[in-house]
Amino acid sequence: MNASQDLSRASLERQIDRVIQGLTELRHDGRFHEPNLDGSAGDYVSFDSWEWPQGVGLYGVARLWQRSGDDALRRLLDDWYERQLEHGLPPLNVNTTAPMLALSVLWAETREARWKTVLDGWADQLMAALPRTRSGGFQHDVSDKINDDELWDDTLFMVALFLAHYGRAAGRESLVEEANLQFLLHTHYLSERESGLWFHGWTFDGHHNFARARWARGNSWISAGLLDFLDMADLPPALERYFTWVLRAQMETLIDYQCPSGAWRTLIDDPSAYEEMSATAAFGYAFLKGARLGYGDARWAQAGQRALAAVVSNIGADGQLANVSYGTRMGHTLDFYREIPLHPTAYGQSMALLCLVEALEH
Repeated sequence: MNASQDLSRASLERQIDRVIQGLTELRHDGRFHEPNLDGSAGDYVSFDSWEWPQGVGLYGVARLWQRSGDDALRRLLDDWYERQLEHGLPPLNVNTTAPMLALSVLWAETREARWKTVLDGWADQLMAALPRTRSGGFQHDVSDKINDDELWDDTLFMVALFLAHYGRAAGRESLVEEANLQFLLHTHYLSERESGLWFHGWTFDGHHNFARARWARGNSWISAGLLDFLDMADLPPALERYFTWVLRAQMETLIDYQCPSGAWRTLIDDPSAYEEMSATAAFGYAFLKGARLGYGDARWAQAGQRALAAVVSNIGADGQLANVSYGTRMGHTLDFYREIPLHPTAYGQSMALLCLVEALEH
């Protein structure tokens, strides 16, 4: 850890304010052109777009609001969802489900009927119409691509966490059971038994894990997602024990690959890959939270503190987290992951928020 890095409570609170400002000021600059399947323009950067990066970003805001009770954060969430509903929601897929998680957190605290109507409608449509692979796992279809018979680790964070959280908050046990199934199926096909790390994806067309990429952000969706899943789902004892083991197997290996800077590389086990901050922030959150909840020991807390220092050193004066790899499709070669460009994103901001807010607990 950089001994000169200020990680005091006051400094962390200033960084949190700065990161929220950086999140809300994100705007698409035209660098990436990714049209949706329906021909509309895709915007995976601007804060006011309904997509998965913004959904993850809102989740970070919602968790901070839960902790602080800050009315300004409540208004930020209310205003964002009101604007989106006035504009009209996009077609349902894995990635457009991501904003529903923060809305579920908001509704669970406020119990406002206007949000429950939206949540119930989306959950019902998910269960009835979201395409599935032959295993029953949700097929990772997104706004600009159909991924036939493919499972991706991202799906658990974008869909299964929403089902687990809203199912429990609304007393809809079938949604929680579906989340349990999705975590089990994805663990079966994507977790590497030799290391505990996860591969980015699996296809039933050829039955393989594509490039067998131990992609950092994909792994961080799992570490952060598993901890939140364990925290929110009220699992049966056998499942809780099982997913605790899955989490620990991954985290113990991650410690071995943490760089001297406190970061992780975009390909975890590849010394030639660049250090990537969205994954580092999510790993930092997971190590700190895991240590606090008793899933890991003092080494987890130390790894989390080192990651936190790396994250703070990459937050600019504009509040944006630097060295974040852009949205990443399924790679068929490892070079594909090495060459993903860097760009500020809402999920980078959110992961930094989650890490900073968890650090306040320590």
